[in-house]
Amino acid sequence: MGFSKKEYEFLAEIGLGPDNLGGYVNGEWKATGSVISSVNPSSNQMIAKVTEASVQDYEEGMLACNEAAKKWKSIPAPKRGEIVRQIGEALRAKLDVLGRLVSLEMGKILPEGIGEVQEIIDMCDYAVGLSRQLNGSIIPSERPDHMMLEAWNPLGIVGVITAFNFPCAVLGWNACIALVCGNCVVWKGAPTTPLITIAVTKLMAEVFEKNNLPGAIFTSFCGGAEIGQAIAKDTRIALVSFTGSSKVGMMVQQIVIERFGKCLLELSGNNAIIVMDDADIKLAVRSILFAAVGTAGQRCTTCRRLFLHESIYQKVLDQLVGVYKQVKIGDPLEKETLVGPLHTRASRENFEKGISSIKSQGGKILVGGSVIDSDGNFVQPTIVEISPDASVVKEELFGPVLYVMKFKTLEEAIEMNNSVPQGLSSSIFTRRPEAIFKWIGPHGSDCGIVNVNIPTNGAEIGGAFGGEKATGGGREAGSDSWKQYMRRSTCTINYGSELPLAQGISFGS
Repeated sequence: MGFSKKEYEFLAEIGLGPDNLGGYVNGEWKATGSVISSVNPSSNQMIAKVTEASVQDYEEGMLACNEAAKKWKSIPAPKRGEIVRQIGEALRAKLDVLGRLVSLEMGKILPEGIGEVQEIIDMCDYAVGLSRQLNGSIIPSERPDHMMLEAWNPLGIVGVITAFNFPCAVLGWNACIALVCGNCVVWKGAPTTPLITIAVTKLMAEVFEKNNLPGAIFTSFCGGAEIGQAIAKDTRIALVSFTGSSKVGMMVQQIVIERFGKCLLELSGNNAIIVMDDADIKLAVRSILFAAVGTAGQRCTTCRRLFLHESIYQKVLDQLVGVYKQVKIGDPLEKETLVGPLHTRASRENFEKGISSIKSQGGKILVGGSVIDSDGNFVQPTIVEISPDASVVKEELFGPVLYVMKFKTLEEAIEMNNSVPQGLSSSIFTRRPEAIFKWIGPHGSDCGIVNVNIPTNGAEIGGAFGGEKATGGGREAGSDSWKQYMRRSTCTINYGSELPLAQGISFGS
């Protein structure tokens, strides 16, 4: 496998070895499916083997999870919050080693790998406070001696299907909230990041075991499409949270809706940054660099389109090309690296196809545009001058490719921002209040995330994360996203001896 003794000691530190079982079923590790390899995208060498869960393993796990749901929802919410607090502490104790595993298996640079684990820790902290604030409302009744109120109760079981680019943070957005809301969680991690799925599950499982709670409260599977389809079709799962492409997300949604389930979708992004003529150019260039090349362009919030005001177009472009040429590409575990590899060989091939398509549609490569000759999946961060009418601009190429276009007025830039099918994240750089408030208002950006003087990526957990249109319309993490993981009951209580009817209706004597 090409791994040293020291590297295997690192894997052992988080409970992993050369061979691993990829199913946590009824509090035990079990998997009877295919054997796959976890691959290091920097070298395309195998890290370890994982036996995936089978559909039979899934069914066994769901039977136990369904039973565990009866106990978990009966535990008071603040007590559930205490369990999530302990999960956060378990993750915090392994922050650095888990962050390194994220970098090793996914390919993002180490500060981003550690930052991702920190994000799930932060979500645990947030959820602990939330466990004492799952408040309903008292609603004035029009009828005498009547009271109306809202009560929030658990859904039962929440299914979470996550993607490779954030292999544990997105779990945290969903699972931490779902658990304090009183739901059991069934997690299917990405097929290409199974070690992260297993490592995070092991830490969570230890907390449930230590507290004498059923391990089936948190059930997880490494597996492919057949496990994802099982989750989508399973009537025992009240809510399915799916992160991935718009194409697959639409299929998941159709399956879930057909059985009257709830769906939370976080799908494609085609995010834009607008730089106005009065912008702080130094701030804008730094932000564009992080937004466009961070995680090698493999974030759903990556900046893929850049609109520059004609008066500062060349100045910004020259600075941007200059900093692109200085970006260090390489091993994500090395300190000076800013851009690691794409996640898979297939991603690298898609990059090559994308560049060919860009050139065929008149795109002019200003910097980058090539695959780097190596054993890994390294490519050059790329800037392209192109017409906004080119069809490739409407699509999401999941890599470090930035399309640059010119505009004259704010209205034109907003129209360009809103012209794509996706609607996740967007940013404007300006100092003018009238531009800022138009941008965030009803005639501005049509995205779920609308930023000013910051990049399109790097969202805080306190706000609701998600987008509109082909991005799916879901919301995760902060604000009132917790309401998606609960069912609302409007309760009317008559504490009098009469039966007045709403709307003043008289029905009999």
